[in-house]
Amino acid sequence: KVPIDGEIFAGHSAVDEAMITGESVPVEKQAGDELIGGSINGDGILNFTVSRTGDDTFLSQVIHMVREAQASKSNTQRLADIAARWLFYIAVAAGLITFAAWMLLDRGIEFAIERAVTVIVISCPHALGLAIPLVTAISTSIGANKGLLIRDRAAFENARNLNAVVFDKTGTLTQGQFGLTDIIPIAIEETELLTLAYSIEANSEHPIAHGIVREAEQRGLQLLPVSNYRNLTGQGLMATVAERNLSILSPGAVRDKGIVFDEAAFDSLAAAGKTVVFVVEGRILLGALALADLVRESAKQAVAELKEMQVESIMLTGDNPRAAAYIAEQVKIDKVIAEVLPQHKAEIITNLQQEGKRVAMTGDGVNDAPALAQADLGIAIGAGTDVAIETAIVILVRSDQLDVVSILKLSRATYRKMIQNLIWATAYNVIALPLAAGIFYDQGIVVSPALGAVFMSLSTIIVAINARLLRIRD
Repeated sequence: KVPIDGEIFAGHSAVDEAMITGESVPVEKQAGDELIGGSINGDGILNFTVSRTGDDTFLSQVIHMVREAQASKSNTQRLADIAARWLFYIAVAAGLITFAAWMLLDRGIEFAIERAVTVIVISCPHALGLAIPLVTAISTSIGANKGLLIRDRAAFENARNLNAVVFDKTGTLTQGQFGLTDIIPIAIEETELLTLAYSIEANSEHPIAHGIVREAEQRGLQLLPVSNYRNLTGQGLMATVAERNLSILSPGAVRDKGIVFDEAAFDSLAAAGKTVVFVVEGRILLGALALADLVRESAKQAVAELKEMQVESIMLTGDNPRAAAYIAEQVKIDKVIAEVLPQHKAEIITNLQQEGKRVAMTGDGVNDAPALAQADLGIAIGAGTDVAIETAIVILVRSDQLDVVSILKLSRATYRKMIQNLIWATAYNVIALPLAAGIFYDQGIVVSPALGAVFMSLSTIIVAINARLLRIRD
């Protein structure tokens, strides 16, 4: 792992900047290029000088932006807490007024005291005070059981009003790792082509190699004997496989060798965001393999369910528009914003908010952290970086995009249950206080202090039972 920001003065290597930029394809680095602290070096050796330290490093600047975004947020007031606090004073005042009224009506001091005590006893600020906290505790428990860790209750409750969810592409809508998508045999059969590539790539730690190896292992292919293995830095690999001298080369390296291939087919694959490598024996092109960051199956279903909930889905990516459109078509996402620089993601969230959208942002990389903090609801993938998790309001432990839908559903269900409890607690006090005061005394209806205590207890129990129904119905 690169320890700190710097500038390369010697060496060549592929550097994985996925944690920083959110993009899965390693970036080729050579003399004169910048290195970002926290990125991961590949097979090559890089010599570099430190260019930034302390608060000037890229990560420090990201953290600074995050703090600014967090500072701009305000805390919501708890309506139930205010109501419960005022109800206490209202109950005491109502009791005193009741006592004075019955004394003026000359019903005797004992009866006046009994009515005043009943009013104070039957009033139930507990029901109002518990209306929200009980539902909150239960919804938090439900969320934890589903792998949803909620850090900010106020923002989570406001998630019921969200009308747009922004997904970072790499690692969020996609798996964040290469998968083999196309096998294009030319001079040999498909299985033989994959076996030869597998035998060579099994010796490499490059992400492309991992994708080829995973596919071959899933098919149960056997490794062939390999010798004379070499890493052709920036070009590919070469080795002797079962006494055949083979190379796995990048398109540029194939062109440099003067080997002709179908450029139109290659352009079509590249436009879809795929990385293509060629298997070559001498000057004979045996075939090609195309790999891409694979779309998560849960992402497709999540986007479909968001549509049903009338929530717009938006994809942010640093990819070119054609590659972004390919992924968007697979998941049927509503809107794509391509070629987005990491430092501009928070700005895009702000622009969406200025358009009147209430936005949730889902991401996992350090570059997503400012946008997560700026969004109305920041959702971090559980496998993401510490900075992303620190700035998010909700953390998805399972990295399942359907959990994004679960968050919105749980928020809406929680709010409905809160309103039900508040309505019940308010209605109870509106009816109970006049009844306890003796408003129907002339009709022979009188509530004793003991019965008032029973009603008060029942009111609290009903609120608790209704809150528990959130767990039963979820």
